[in-house]
Amino acid sequence: MKIKSLLSACLAILASTSYGQTVTKLTATKANDFGLIYSLPTTVLDITIEAEHTIEKPGQFYKYAKKYLDIDNPVTEKNESWQVKSISVNTRGIVNSKEQYLMQFKSGFAPFIIMNEADLPVTINKEDIKNNVAPTIPQPIPAQPTPLETEAAKQVMSEDMLRSQSLAKQAELAAQRIYDLRSSRNELITGQTDQMPPDGKAMQLIMDQIAAQEAALTAMFIGTKSVATDVQTITYTPVKDTDKSVIARISAINGIVDPDDLSGDAVTLKLQVTDRGRMPLNDKGQPKEMPKGGVAYCIPGTASISISYDGKTFWDGSIDAAQYGVVFGLDPKMFSDKKSPAYLILDPATGGIKELGTIE
Repeated sequence: MKIKSLLSACLAILASTSYGQTVTKLTATKANDFGLIYSLPTTVLDITIEAEHTIEKPGQFYKYAKKYLDIDNPVTEKNESWQVKSISVNTRGIVNSKEQYLMQFKSGFAPFIIMNEADLPVTINKEDIKNNVAPTIPQPIPAQPTPLETEAAKQVMSEDMLRSQSLAKQAELAAQRIYDLRSSRNELITGQTDQMPPDGKAMQLIMDQIAAQEAALTAMFIGTKSVATDVQTITYTPVKDTDKSVIARISAINGIVDPDDLSGDAVTLKLQVTDRGRMPLNDKGQPKEMPKGGVAYCIPGTASISISYDGKTFWDGSIDAAQYGVVFGLDPKMFSDKKSPAYLILDPATGGIKELGTIE
């Protein structure tokens, strides 16, 4: 029986108890006329976009990179860009308010239903729920300090460099300091210095300081590059076939932005329904009728999906979805049988049957 306007009244008489922190147990008893009410889902997609943000900045001595360090391709101007790094898709169910049903049982074994945190059915007559493994989603990664943003960058500025008003002279002094650092490192490695570090830990500390100072000085010639990643998850509800639905955009300045923000290039989704759920057939090849007061479930359909950006496909696969299927039901008598009641495990993302068996 489909429930619409009577939903609130029916919910008021349901016997429910908390089951853990994220699920609820509802039991069919005399108090609620052995009836349990629930909704089937609409399947939605959680589309996670991982975008990489790159910023390149020139060093103050980039014009002298070739002369002093023999570097042909230093960064000569600030560049900022965003690129899609990865896209992942996960399905989940949300309550479909148009698909609400009442399971009507007879007295006997008291059936119960376990609802998840989204208020969707997970199991009937089965409490040992296997915890679903949460999908692995990339985490945002902040940019690391560039060599010119470290303490070493302050340490390498000698008094002569600070006093000089000539950029060319500053570059010459910086290059000479690089060669001095390299010479000091070689002397430490070969043991030719007059004062060797007392132990390996001190040796490593000095080598790290030399490396940091050399990196800072070199960055003054070749420039710096910082890379960070941003991660955003977009919820998309599949409805009908589409060749090019814009789900987000990638802006060169602002990264992942809304689909209607024309400052960015489009991330597009293509969807094609490949199979629609069909009602089971009887021996005569005719669709079966829904059992009276039946335990409703969904026979989902399937759709193929691809998600692309800048001419490259980042995700391609198929999903099962409740909205491309049909609703059928199981005889409620099997769940209240005193001797061998049945149990049912449902997929909360689609409302489909994952497992149907008998309680031993």
